[in-house]
Amino acid sequence: MAGERTEAIPTNLRLLLVIEEIAKAGVPVTPTEVNHVIGLPKPTIHRLFSTLEIEGFLQRDPDGRSYSPGARLRAVAGGILSSQRIQTARIAILTRLSHDIGETCNVSLPDGDAMVYLERVETEWPLRIQLPVGTRVPIFCTAGGKMYLSSLRGAQVQRYLEAVELAPRTPNTITDPAILLEEIATIRRQGFALDREEFMEGMIAIAVPILDQNGRLMATLSCHAPNQRFDVARALSYLENLRQASKDLSALVAS
Repeated sequence: MAGERTEAIPTNLRLLLVIEEIAKAGVPVTPTEVNHVIGLPKPTIHRLFSTLEIEGFLQRDPDGRSYSPGARLRAVAGGILSSQRIQTARIAILTRLSHDIGETCNVSLPDGDAMVYLERVETEWPLRIQLPVGTRVPIFCTAGGKMYLSSLRGAQVQRYLEAVELAPRTPNTITDPAILLEEIATIRRQGFALDREEFMEGMIAIAVPILDQNGRLMATLSCHAPNQRFDVARALSYLENLRQASKDLSALVAS
């Protein structure tokens, strides 16, 4: 069946099919895994992956076998999510959520070894935490970052922990890989993540996933505030607001 399909795939379509399968997977994949679907000759699939890696559309994972979206492919995805139609609607959803909660809300994307803020609506409170659009924050000690880690397969999380330095940002930062793994497992079960002053002293945050049409995480939705007016109990009281806004944001891309 794969061989029959190979003959029907135009040469100039093959790179796009590889990118499509990588996007569908949502996790790092090997050329062999992608080729199970596409069915190209082995030398051809490896040549396509090599081309995409050289041109910056893919990047090789620490295991040396798997590939993830590279900087250029992430830029393409970010550009699509930032299109004017989607951005206008996204800001409206974030603005409504921020008004309901009374605190700053943002959308962030995984980008290599960090989460980057794609969109943000600030609270009207004069006391606020300044983290503008484009800010890159660590994955392991932020609510959105831990939410992203919980969406990965166990082996991918393990490779990430082996590659990253869990340097303390505050006294509350989780720096023990075993404890962080337990935290990630809890987040995976409960469907939300908390930052209990782990990234920045005095800041509490909560995050939920924004899912694509296949049910995979494509971004995260968070709100955060100074602990003078926002504690974990209050953050959790807005969980349903966040989840509804997340569904609305997911629908923007699917529509």
